[in-house]
Amino acid sequence: MSHSGTDEKLVRMANQIATFFASQPQEVRVDGVALHINKFWEQRMRRRFFEMIDAHQEGFLPLVVEAAAKIQRPGPVAAHNPAEMSSS
Repeated sequence: MSHSGTDEKLVRMANQIATFFASQPQEVRVDGVALHINKFWEQRMRRRFFEMIDAHQEGFLPLVVEAAAKIQRPGPVAAHNPAEMSSS
């Protein structure tokens, strides 16, 4: 499955957040980007974000890359087990 459309959107959204915080004082930029992503991005988005960051995908602004260290990594995807769902 191709992630290219989703990936482009994630890069664009992360860069928009970084662009906003770039106008803030230096001491709040990294924390501001990380806090915003932690607060408003669902786990699937953050999971894909880290796959891209870990692969050193190009396109992210340096502020986004720097903030990645303070963004919460989501846990692994839980395996779907149909037997657990039919216990009722």
